[in-house]
Order: sequence, then structure tokens, then C-alpha cells
Amino acid sequence: MSQDRSFIKSGRNTIIHKDKKLDLVIVNSEVHPKIKVTQHGLEPFKEELPKNRREAKERYLDMVYIGSADVFGEEKRLLFIQALDGREYKIDYSKIGTKLFVRIHQDSYL
Repeated sequence: MSQDRSFIKSGRNTIIHKDKKLDLVIVNSEVHPKIKVTQHGLEPFKEELPKNRREAKERYLDMVYIGSADVFGEEKRLLFIQALDGREYKIDYSKIGTKLFVRIHQDSYL
């Protein structure tokens, strides 16, 4: 499985977005809210998930299933996203529904 992805894993819980042509859709589990990582930051993903990789590419999306074996292999409570806007975001799944759920962790990680 050496297909080119639009993100890189770093450490145990960090995703680095690397391709501004594709947005990432972070799926931690079926019960958690989906998050879209764009070149301008993070936003909620409220659309229907693509049915397959081809449909995702047509919509300029790359699906990131956190629990899949080729990503982290398990659901995460805490996730860090380095976005193309130069910020690192902290997603705390134990704080869903509060303003602490998604926040800027570092304003400039470069």
C-alpha cells in the first residue's frame, strides 16, 4: 500500500496535511463529528461521506479513517492536525460540543 496520500502521520496522534488540492476528512469513529481540513483551517464536515475513494477524489477529498490499520489502528481521544494555514490544531474528542473541542494548539508550527 504505497499510494500517495495527501497527509503524513507523525508520532502517535498527529496528521500533517500536505496537499492543498485535496481537503482531508477526519473520521475518528462513526459516533464522533467528522472534521474537514482545508488549506484555510478546520471546519465541520456535514455532507454525506463519499462511498469510495473514486467518489472522494471527484469531490477533492481524501478520507482519513483514524482507526484504520494504515493510519493509527485505533480511535483517538486527542488528535493534532497540522494544517496548510500554518497552524496546529488540537482536537479533543472528550470535549465534543464545547468550544474546547477544536482549538488552535500552536499558531505557527513552522
